[in-house]
Amino acid sequence: MKKRHEQKLIILSIGLMIAFSIPISLLFNSDKEALGYPTILIYLFAVWMISIVISFVIVKRHDE
Repeated sequence: MKKRHEQKLIILSIGLMIAFSIPISLLFNSDKEALGYPTILIYLFAVWMISIVISFVIVKRHDE
């Protein structure tokens, strides 16, 4: 794997550590609901899904 792709994955990991940290996650912990689900669940699964897509794109470019 190229050094550039490794660096992108490390930056993604650091960003996820920040996004899943307690202070940031608690910003979305409220009584409000979106689509019938608490906003914290929507936030956590959205960040998780976006991170999977970004990882896939980075690793896919490595295979080329």
